[in-house]
Amino acid sequence: MTTTAPSATPTQAVVLAGGQGSRLRPYTDDRPKPMVEIPGTGTPIIGHQLSWLAEEGVTDAVVSCGHLAEVLQDWLDSADLPLNVTTVVEKEPLGRGGGLKFAAAHLPHPDRAWYATNGDIWTRFSLREMAAFHTERGATATLALARPRIPWGAVETDSFGHITDFIESPPTSYEINAGVYVFAPEFAGLLPDVGDHERATFPQLARARRLAGFPIPQGAYWRAIDTAKDLTEAAKELAALKR
Repeated sequence: MTTTAPSATPTQAVVLAGGQGSRLRPYTDDRPKPMVEIPGTGTPIIGHQLSWLAEEGVTDAVVSCGHLAEVLQDWLDSADLPLNVTTVVEKEPLGRGGGLKFAAAHLPHPDRAWYATNGDIWTRFSLREMAAFHTERGATATLALARPRIPWGAVETDSFGHITDFIESPPTSYEINAGVYVFAPEFAGLLPDVGDHERATFPQLARARRLAGFPIPQGAYWRAIDTAKDLTEAAKELAALKR
């Protein structure tokens, strides 16, 4: 009986960095969203991402550019990066799934597993553990799952309707797609040329029990940078972590 050898931990990744970041204006008036700096760090979001990927064993990254691509490319060309970076630019909008497929075609090892991350995610957790989780489940794709804090205070009540407590910005009870992935080599072939993989490819894999969800470990940092408020909150949280 022939058995398939376990996949090695990925050493290549795609970073999706083509979004316009309209909710982050005026920060994104002259730069793409991943080039926005988190106050107090002196480094754009994508700089943090590439450092994290390198720390987790990634040696090659493909950055998919779009809005104000030249600004991002100029920074990548001038930065002292800890890994090899290739940039690609869509000539026409391909959608999230098509863009991911286009970028994946430029990975140096198409026969090996790969990571992917959205360009507006600021996080730190073990990608190696996530890759092991992915391999153990024989998944075609694995999504990191986060429990973000809701932006409002929550109220607890008893069975009679009395308010018993107030909780400031508690974590949601639902897990969400955290925008970080591990993909088997064959995943790229399942992506649409144009369109959204989250509405086509992911549901198909879920029905076939080939889609896994890796909960980001409790205490690990994760935040999506969507608005100016997110930048402010990220700066506060990072300052607190350094104390």
